[in-house]
Amino acid sequence: KDYYFILGVSRNASSTEIKTAYRNGCKQFHPDKNAHPDAHLLFMEIHEAYEFLCDDENRRLYHISISKSNQNK
Repeated sequence: KDYYFILGVSRNASSTEIKTAYRNGCKQFHPDKNAHPDAHLLFMEIHEAYEFLCDDENRRLYHISISKSNQNK
């Protein structure tokens, strides 16, 4: 999954930018606020992306895996 795409931020986004994108996404796709049938799924994806990217070690390893994936293409 491309967690940066899900949150709508660049790969070099700061922690503050990631947190802001997470909050905005939660407001937009919260199932109580959005009647779209897939709102809860989008809400869960946004939460997953934030939880992953807010952990510095996970984020570092994610960048390494992206780099390796791009080298193999």
